[in-house]
Amino acid sequence: MKNRTVLDAAEISRAISRIAHEVLESNKGADDLVVLGIPSRGVPLAVRLAEKIAAIEPGTDAAAITGSLDITMYRDDLRTRRLRSPAPTRIPAAGVDGRTVVLVDDVLFSGRTIRAALDALADLGRPSAVRLAVLVDRGHRSLPIRADHVGKNLPTAVDERVSVSVAEIDGEDAVTISSAEEE
Repeated sequence: MKNRTVLDAAEISRAISRIAHEVLESNKGADDLVVLGIPSRGVPLAVRLAEKIAAIEPGTDAAAITGSLDITMYRDDLRTRRLRSPAPTRIPAAGVDGRTVVLVDDVLFSGRTIRAALDALADLGRPSAVRLAVLVDRGHRSLPIRADHVGKNLPTAVDERVSVSVAEIDGEDAVTISSAEEE
């Protein structure tokens, strides 16, 4: 199997627009909303999502509701994975207490990253609700975690690799699948 593109830039943009509408509908507007991206590619996706929300909902300041949540030290696989430098955690000035937090990540796979994000978030405060928005849900969960907002459900084999590229980091927007033997 060759490296194949499953989402291009236009499809990613449409998915983020749809997720923005879903978030606003489920939250009944943008009041008390916080959008936190999980580094690395979840952060630019969170910024884009907040910008779409602000474009839809008058009076919403995208920068004021956006932040990032580093989960590096909360992972349960620190001993088995290559080390990554922690990224900064940036929480909007209003904090997370009593607010609806939307965690944003690029790919939902086992659920371990989100479990770590929930632990990190608990150390920062007590939101009234936590929702999960992902660009791609590829299945194969190890933990009972599901996304509330999904750009694309992408059934994959366990040995396949789903890669998300974002213009802010990689110079282009794309989601590709490759098999393990191609890496």
